[in-house]
Amino acid sequence: MAKKILLAVIIALIALNLSSPAYCDNAIKKLGRGACNVITSPFEIIEQTKRVNNSDGPMAGFTYGLLKGIAMTGVRAVVGVYEIATFPIPLPKAYQPILKDPEFFFEDMNW
Repeated sequence: MAKKILLAVIIALIALNLSSPAYCDNAIKKLGRGACNVITSPFEIIEQTKRVNNSDGPMAGFTYGLLKGIAMTGVRAVVGVYEIATFPIPLPKAYQPILKDPEFFFEDMNW
């Protein structure tokens, strides 16, 4: 019985969130963004080291870039867990992302 009620609640949440206002994110995207942030958070160490190396040189990349990458790993992971935990709630306003540079980790990669 409890499984049927849980299934009905999940289906209702999905159905309600598929009809979102124009130009707004929705709960399903927030859930996916949170999962993506948790999974890709360790890549911040490599990316931040590379960015600092390109802008300030190899010693800065090895020291400051590494520390910045470790800090951003924690930030991206915590934000991801928050977005997973609160995905049905439209916070921040209209499911907007908390991290915007970039919203998804591999979003601004030049392949």
